[in-house]
Amino acid sequence: MPKSKSSKTRTRTTKLSHFDANGTARMVDVSSKPVTVRTAVATGSMQMLPSTLQIVREGSGAKGDVLQVARLAGIMAGKMTAQLIPLCHNIPLTSVEIEFAFSDEDCLHISATTKAEHKTGVEMEALTAVSIAALTVYDMCKAIDRGMTIRSIELREKSGGSSGDFRRPSHV
Repeated sequence: MPKSKSSKTRTRTTKLSHFDANGTARMVDVSSKPVTVRTAVATGSMQMLPSTLQIVREGSGAKGDVLQVARLAGIMAGKMTAQLIPLCHNIPLTSVEIEFAFSDEDCLHISATTKAEHKTGVEMEALTAVSIAALTVYDMCKAIDRGMTIRSIELREKSGGSSGDFRRPSHV
């Protein structure tokens, strides 16, 4: 078995901001960045049986209104992102909005919009909020549909900060 290189002798040529020149993980220093308004929108979807989606849509689940619980879980998760992802900054969010939409008889769409006035972005908070909202729907409905699929969690857009704005092109 080959010996692994120690982190002190490894060099990294990548420009990933969470690693220093030696490849050691680090929290990015944002102390010199200006405070700006930052927003991010993340989306995801869940495929499930039509009968399961009908229960979700009606709010008639055995455990209560699935979407209201998932909304609260998503909001809480957005606020707790720094506790879940090791190198994220603790960002005091000024807003987290979770929205749900139904496009097909078997698909739930989830959107999270996060906002803060801070020195670094809120993309991870939006992605975490969507992920946990989806996992909460799964948890609340797994007794009737273990085959649910969580998919396509992605950053749709972000604004604010020195890296500029980002908008994912619409799906065709």
